Amino acid sequence: MLFMVSWSISPENRNTVIKRFLETKGAPPEGVKMLGRWHAVGGSNGFGIADASDAVQIQKWVLQWNDLMNMEVHAVLTDEQAAPLLAAAVGKQ
Repeated sequence: MLFMVSWSISPENRNTVIKRFLETKGAPPEGVKMLGRWHAVGGSNGFGIADASDAVQIQKWVLQWNDLMNMEVHAVLTDEQAAPLLAAAVGKQ
């Protein structure tokens, strides 16, 4: 299952987050495969796409970081997964 994990960092936590990221490389726990991560230019936010068969592992990852930044997690679908559902929703199966 794919998950989009987004974050925003407050200015007072910026340096602490940077240090933790440099130490850990932001690596997810076992059972979570990071597919990509993007950081906003000039901002303090970003998002990553991860693959995991168990949402518990995603929660473990979030708990490694949400003491310093706001995080949101959403289960997501690829175009290939969503297209048949969208077609069915408008009666074009």
